Amino acid sequence: MKKVIIAEDLKRSLEGDHSFFNRSGIRTVGVSSNDEILDLHKTEKADLIITNLDMPGMSGEDLCSLIRTDDTLRSVSIIIVCSETAANLQRCTQCGANAFVTSPVNTAVLLQEAHQLLHITQRKTCRMPLKVGIEGKAMGKTFVGSIENISTAGLLFLTEADFFEGDAIHCSFELPESGRINLSAEVVRTVEAPGSPSPNKLYGVRFTDIGDADASNIEGFINSKVRPHLSRC
Repeated sequence: MKKVIIAEDLKRSLEGDHSFFNRSGIRTVGVSSNDEILDLHKTEKADLIITNLDMPGMSGEDLCSLIRTDDTLRSVSIIIVCSETAANLQRCTQCGANAFVTSPVNTAVLLQEAHQLLHITQRKTCRMPLKVGIEGKAMGKTFVGSIENISTAGLLFLTEADFFEGDAIHCSFELPESGRINLSAEVVRTVEAPGSPSPNKLYGVRFTDIGDADASNIEGFINSKVRPHLSRC
């Protein structure tokens, strides 16, 4: 049984019928403050915590820092939701969060991050929000979409095109200050936002042929958003 402790306002936004949080094998507990999250985690030992950076009482930043410095509590994945400012992204990275999602929250992105952290032991690279267009080809057909976030391992993007896990794609996009990136990737996760009227679907892809130059450019972009020495989450 996977245990998830989540801020109550975020829990409400993820309670759609299609959310994997509603499946058996996952128990979610909604709480109203980060102080309550800490107390509950001490007794429940959650697998995943999802909270806001700024809440009444203890901040998400302080919560994460306290957990990461306690050997009995630190083995938990943490997602922090915050507004997209350089200062907030730096706070999330410094405190040891595994992932951060910017507000207003795209529920599909939040579900994707939660799914990965509940099913992957440890993420080794940091995802950074990146709002640019993407175009590519798969199975002889072209597609267009928009990227949500990126790491040196892969990216999340929205598109109307239909893909399945395991599909191979070729994608192309402009990375700020680094020019056009062209990479091959594999679809590893598909998510539809609960209750969303949009035809777009969110896909998580893993790069399959990234070279040193492209990896360095992506890592440089991530580092430009936070302090230079904070290249990993």
